[in-house]
Amino acid sequence: MPTTRSQRATAAVAAGAAATMLAPAFVAPTKLNVVTSAPAPVASAAPTSTVGASASVVGAGAAALAAAATVRPSKRCAKKEKVVRMATATEVDVDTECINAIRFLAVDAVNKANSGHPGAPMGQAPIGYLLFAEEMQYNPEDPKWVNRDRFVLSSGHGCMLQYSLLHLAGYKSVSIDDIKQFRQWGSKTPGHPENFETEGIEVTTGPLGMGISNAVGLAAAEAHLAAVYNKPGMELIDHYTYTIAGDGCMQEGISHEACAYAGHLGLGKLIAFYDDNGITIDGHTDLSFTEDVGKRFEGYGWQVLEVPEGNTDVDAIRKAIKEAKACTDKPTLIKVKTTIGFGSPNKADSHDAHGAPLGADEAEATRKQLGWNYGEFEVPEQVYDTFSKHAKAGAEKQAAWEKMWKEYQEKEPELAAQFKRAVVDRKLPENWDEALPKVTPEDKGKATRLHSQDCLNAIANVLPEFMGGSADLAPSNMTLMKCTGDFLKDSYAERNMRFGIREFGMGAVANALSLDKTGMIPYCATFTIFTDYMRGAIRIAALSQAGTIFVTTHDSIAVGEDGPTHQPIETIPSLRLIPDLTVMRPADGNETAGAYKYAVERSKNESRPTMMAFSRQAVSNLPNSSIENTLKGAYAVIECADPELILIGTGSEVGLCVDAAEKLDKKVRVVSMPSCEVFREQPESYKSKLLPADVPKMSVEAACTAGWGEFADAFVGIDVFGASAPGGTCLDKFGFNVDNVVSCAERCLSGEKGALSNGSQGKN
Repeated sequence: MPTTRSQRATAAVAAGAAATMLAPAFVAPTKLNVVTSAPAPVASAAPTSTVGASASVVGAGAAALAAAATVRPSKRCAKKEKVVRMATATEVDVDTECINAIRFLAVDAVNKANSGHPGAPMGQAPIGYLLFAEEMQYNPEDPKWVNRDRFVLSSGHGCMLQYSLLHLAGYKSVSIDDIKQFRQWGSKTPGHPENFETEGIEVTTGPLGMGISNAVGLAAAEAHLAAVYNKPGMELIDHYTYTIAGDGCMQEGISHEACAYAGHLGLGKLIAFYDDNGITIDGHTDLSFTEDVGKRFEGYGWQVLEVPEGNTDVDAIRKAIKEAKACTDKPTLIKVKTTIGFGSPNKADSHDAHGAPLGADEAEATRKQLGWNYGEFEVPEQVYDTFSKHAKAGAEKQAAWEKMWKEYQEKEPELAAQFKRAVVDRKLPENWDEALPKVTPEDKGKATRLHSQDCLNAIANVLPEFMGGSADLAPSNMTLMKCTGDFLKDSYAERNMRFGIREFGMGAVANALSLDKTGMIPYCATFTIFTDYMRGAIRIAALSQAGTIFVTTHDSIAVGEDGPTHQPIETIPSLRLIPDLTVMRPADGNETAGAYKYAVERSKNESRPTMMAFSRQAVSNLPNSSIENTLKGAYAVIECADPELILIGTGSEVGLCVDAAEKLDKKVRVVSMPSCEVFREQPESYKSKLLPADVPKMSVEAACTAGWGEFADAFVGIDVFGASAPGGTCLDKFGFNVDNVVSCAERCLSGEKGALSNGSQGKN
């Protein structure tokens, strides 16, 4: 993309002053009147393509940036030495001015907040500048434009980089006053990027590695939608996903899972910048992290490029981006060597610049070092003009896209109608839920995972935006869609995603499909117990308002022979603790259909997540179960007027409660509670009528008893680990049989409270 890079001459008074003031702290060479960068770091052994070492390093764009650059010593250096090469006369061009504006907005905001991470934005500023002032297509007036480029700051602690870029680019969500309120109550500039707080933020990042994994999902969404909708000369979906990740992201295991998957898929429009600054909180990364990241990514199937001098060689970064875009069958990792806290005389290239403010004195010294003659939060007008010009070009691109979209509707009316509903308007078709299966008590019972399979395939036939897969458990989770093929490198239009054994990465990718805001309804599947592997992604889904449907099966000790490693005990109760996550544990076919209706509508209409837990073993279809009753969260399966006892069950234990009620010589109401969260949302009048306070209540669930005190007086559950045996045997030995439930019910009627059966009998 052509860029105007006009230059203006400036005196080097500040640079000279800095040289005089800081001379004792540095070793400066003599007779040097050209600014150069710090010495190149030790060469990587990876056979990666190196972009840089060009004349531009000492050109106008690099001159002021390199003034007083702090050198990171080789790992072999016994003594750390800082070297500054000062210029006697320099020119500051637009590149330099824009990059330094980003740096000092970050420095000033972190200083004012007395909290934050200034070092990463100071090192990443050249990358951010090129993306937002030259490369990316976006329109600040319409941040949700469907064909915008996506940007993810995976190293989310450096979020002042992103806030500075959004502000300079003209997003109304981040004013200069918002930047001044960084990390303050009620501000639009929280301590890590939050998509639900700040328009222009695509995904919520902070947990390291999550962002680059989300970027894989965003790129997968682009590949799929492009394959489905694009026609010759009418490419409705044609955009890139960019992400900046740091050393911490590369160390987290989730980055391995997602990036290996991205390489397998050959996502050519995914471009990741590795901010290779060699610093984490503990200090230099050679304390714990010495692997060759380039070779690792080449092994994944990525193109790997390297920019040896990312602090100053802006043209090398430009060249790398161009080379990345030229590679269409692989994602690209651009390994950019930067200095954390670049320009700070005393804190650059150290953990001191990582997670604490520079402080007033060091900020002033950094201003002098970089020749920045502006006050706190002051931005030169030409910086705003530069970003504004690019934003205007983005608006023009959107206008051209709108024109193409009009033509598309005329030439491809059927696909256009689908695109408008599913992608643009993000609405469900009328009466879509009529496709969901219904059962009667007379129908033969089966495992709820099989009912889930029926529902999933019914949905797949009517919702082309429904897409997902399993972590190598599709035959067990029953999650394959029969109407479509596998989403692979040469078949992006298909919808069955083969995630492999990568639960955490799978969750992050699925979240991004929803957060792409193109109407996708993503699901991902595994055994209930293995949600532990992706707990971070489930939590972030709830926090960031991602409409992911987490499908899990084998939901209790009835898993059986695989034993306690595979038998969830605390899993479902602990997931209920996550705010804004709805947990559904259906008891039969109708409740499973109701759970899917709830989850799909919550995903599409509210962009909120749902976690579902299905049984391995067969269950009977219940009287009075229905989609409508499921949507109440709890309802009476066996009703009676003026009950003397209420049994509350979930999932496969509801049928056990029905059987036990028949054995009790009392008036018993049996309540199925597929979702505690949905039940809480019901009117108080309904809740108090279903579960009156003056009637003894006992819960029965093959899980920890913790949490049931909210609804019941006494509990039958399991607070110990399971055992390896047939599923029916496990249930019986741990107390999930009619005789034990009846005995506990009688004790509840006599006034006993708390955990009346906690599975400990199975350990004796």
